[in-house]
Amino acid sequence: MPITVSDKRATFRKLHEGGCFVIPNPFDVGSAKALQQLGFKALASTSAGFAWTIGKADNHVTVDDVCTHLAVLCAAVDLPVNADFEGGFVHEAEKVAANVARGVKTGVAGLSIEDSTGDAAKPLYDRAHAIARIKAARAAIDADKSGVLLTGRCEAFLVGQSDLDMVIDRLCAYSDAGADCLYAPGIKTREQIAAVVKAVAPKPVNLLIGPSGLSVAQAAELGVRRISVGGSLARAAWAGFLRAAREIAEHGTFSEMAKGHPAVELNKMFG
Repeated sequence: MPITVSDKRATFRKLHEGGCFVIPNPFDVGSAKALQQLGFKALASTSAGFAWTIGKADNHVTVDDVCTHLAVLCAAVDLPVNADFEGGFVHEAEKVAANVARGVKTGVAGLSIEDSTGDAAKPLYDRAHAIARIKAARAAIDADKSGVLLTGRCEAFLVGQSDLDMVIDRLCAYSDAGADCLYAPGIKTREQIAAVVKAVAPKPVNLLIGPSGLSVAQAAELGVRRISVGGSLARAAWAGFLRAAREIAEHGTFSEMAKGHPAVELNKMFG
């Protein structure tokens, strides 16, 4: 039987009930299908990775861009997709609700809202306003009984505010406001991770892991339920592309092309 949107959402919620799983971040349909074939149980979009595919910088895409991208991703795979919905693409809580309602209609199984403003002078929303935005997102998700899982994100570490107590306070407040999963990208040490997991328990925690981070097993030991990699896979793909292109542009040689993945295997994967 075909896998429905409701099936995907139920599966995604079930994944959060125990254990630790990875939601790698594809940046287009091809990378999403490849990750599905590799056996991952769920996927997550990446704001940066997607932005680069359409020639834009991270945080410079529109809600129209993202909703179109999410709909295409969700339709392309049988796996649940969690949406990196940035800050909802607006400031006001009531407008966050309207955009989240649009995001839910793309078929996503989960959706995250962050508390960064995009303003270097004041990088995080005031606590009360950030909480109001999570409440608005929760209300929008609940309005159509979609079952979409809401992740509340505190971006403090990414904007240079490494006060863990403040981060935990916000995450707990987002949990109380209706977030199903909590996420503080930028935390790295075992002590930071364990403290966040303990503070928001029994709700699950998403951990961002990069090339020098913990293993899945190590994160699981700390109580992490979900792991994502952000734009790392997209950056890895761009690294290979740019190495080969620069060699041609700067040296007129083509040796980097030998490192490409075999076309026959790609055709088999997508056939």
